[in-house]
Amino acid sequence: MSKYRTHIARILFVAAVVCAWQWYASQRNIMAFPLLSDIFKRLFSLFSDDARPILVYLGNSMMTILKGLFIGAVLALAFSGLSIANKVFDSIYNLIVSVFDLIPGVALLPILMITVGANDTSILILVVHSVIWPMSRNIIDGFRSVPQIYIESGKNIGLGKAGLVFGVYIPSSFASMLSGIRVGWARAWRGLISAEMIFGSARAAGIGVFINNARTVWIDYTAVYAAIFLIIIVGVVVEYGIFRTIENRTVRRWGMIR
Repeated sequence: MSKYRTHIARILFVAAVVCAWQWYASQRNIMAFPLLSDIFKRLFSLFSDDARPILVYLGNSMMTILKGLFIGAVLALAFSGLSIANKVFDSIYNLIVSVFDLIPGVALLPILMITVGANDTSILILVVHSVIWPMSRNIIDGFRSVPQIYIESGKNIGLGKAGLVFGVYIPSSFASMLSGIRVGWARAWRGLISAEMIFGSARAAGIGVFINNARTVWIDYTAVYAAIFLIIIVGVVVEYGIFRTIENRTVRRWGMIR
């Protein structure tokens, strides 16, 4: 019953927001705040655009963020594993994480534009930056929370440092790792859209470029809202369709979280 109440509350909240939006838009009757019905009509029309459908822009953004997520996750796991294996590296890497995790990705854009250029490589670096530090922080915190009895059991069966990392630390801290990927994804998704909008153009133009063009070139504000709703839809699908499914089939089933 509690689960049904939660779903009903969400549906009622969304319905209330939709009604309030429609009422306000009908009262204002201005181009800058269109009706939801007009926004979704425009969104569907963008999928069938003969010139360049919005899915092409979205696909370019998703390819960039998947590359950045993969690179950031591999680096975070490697450096966090080294932190467990070596105390000197651990002290240095914790300092690096503490410093760079405080820097917003958008703040690095001017430096990237000067050093690398306003191109896809800069955007990829920004995505990696958004992923590696929060994920490293979560992984390291997860490693430190592993019960000592697990570590001693691993040593008793002959596991070395690498064996302990892959056989004890990673399985025991998988919940923290998943949380780190979630945080990294959210920060990377926001940073990617921001970078694409600021650069304005790129070889593989993404959804941020589409929003920028719709606002400044095409003067199509309904398309801007449609693209924003598409970004929200992608975020909801990733959160509930991917991360929540992985969580339910792993750490929740294992009893690591409630």
